[in-house]
This record gives sequence, structure tokens and C-alpha cells, in this order.
Amino acid sequence: MSRRSRGRTKTRAGALLHAARSPSVQVHLTPEQERALDAHLARIEGHLAAVRRMLAEHQDCNSLLVQLAAVKAALNQAIVALLEGHMEACIIACAMDEESQAAFAGLKEAMAIVLRKQ
Repeated sequence: MSRRSRGRTKTRAGALLHAARSPSVQVHLTPEQERALDAHLARIEGHLAAVRRMLAEHQDCNSLLVQLAAVKAALNQAIVALLEGHMEACIIACAMDEESQAAFAGLKEAMAIVLRKQ
């Protein structure tokens, strides 16, 4: 029996999931961040409802794909908003000097570019 089959090695994704569930550090969004994230989620729900309506109406595939692309873009925006909120609540609180804040701003911009281009 190989080491992998015995479950001794963890996948990177498994390790990340385990770390994400860790109860030792709890970070909460501000009320403003929660409202912004809720607005993103409402937008996603609206897009999904439109796709379901279109599907029930037997609309063409191109129209469905356009709406699903809108769902994907809205989901990426929600992910960016949540990650930015998390970074502001956790990382900035830990590193408050100006150099760290400038590095954080650059990271936020890069992350937004990457996630919006998916």
C-alpha cells in the first residue's frame, strides 16, 4: 500500500479547507462590508433568477450564456469584496505601518485584477 493510499499526505486544498475551518481566529466584517457583500449576493440571486426564468421560457443558449457570464462576474466581485474585507479586518490590524498599508493596497489591486479577469 502506497503512502498516498494510507491517507498520510494531505492535499493542498485539504490543508486550506482545514485552515479555513480553524476556530482559533475569528474575523468579522464591518456593517458596511456586510451590506456591500449582501448587495453583491442579491445581484447574484437576481441573475440566477433571470437564468432560471429564461430556461423555463426555453430561450436560446446564447442568451443563457450571457446571463451565466453575468453570474460569474458578480460572484467574482463578491469574492473580491469578501477577501478585501477579510484582509482589512485581519491583515491591516496586524500591520499598521505605512509601508505595510502600501503593500496591502497593491495586493488588493492585483487580486481584483486577477479575479475580475477570470
